[in-house]
Amino acid sequence: MTGPQRRLQLIDVARGLFAERGFDATSVEEIAQRAAVSKPVVYEHFGGKEGLYAVVVDREMETLLDVITSSLTENRSRYRVQQVALALLTYMEERTDGFQILMRGVSSGGETTYSSLLNDAVSQVEHILGGDFERRGRDPALAPLYAQALVGAVTGAAQWWLDVREPSKEVVAAHLVNLCWNGLENLEIAPDLVEPAPHQE
Repeated sequence: MTGPQRRLQLIDVARGLFAERGFDATSVEEIAQRAAVSKPVVYEHFGGKEGLYAVVVDREMETLLDVITSSLTENRSRYRVQQVALALLTYMEERTDGFQILMRGVSSGGETTYSSLLNDAVSQVEHILGGDFERRGRDPALAPLYAQALVGAVTGAAQWWLDVREPSKEVVAAHLVNLCWNGLENLEIAPDLVEPAPHQE
């Protein structure tokens, strides 16, 4: 194996172990053993477990962010919301190990890497909704609130789907967009809390 090939192999092996066991429960020895190399080879490429973990997390963050960003191409707003939901579900389906690492990972600022990534997604959705709200005569200052709610609904349902894997991701995405979009389509301009229904005998 060439140096770059060995590096990719170690990243791949480590990704599986970190997803399966978490950072703390995974040792350099295990990574080396599974890759059929000696421990010094791991140190030579990454300087240690922390360096290898940082590379794995960075790659997963980059992959997921690329998937989400590329789904937000110019098109109708509803289509873009649908593509974001599908992109997230596809990433989770195809790179389950990577997703589990992101869910567990903690950045240097103490924030989970997944949470930091979701903040990026929220910002992009907020931008889409801000323009949409303005075109519809609604208050664009409320776009951040709706962006948080939309991304939260999609990611919450996507995490549930990861465990059950049915119905298909296309069906899940269609229903998520149905809930989110038809709710957005019929927004009241100035909603109020409702009063309780009168007691009936």
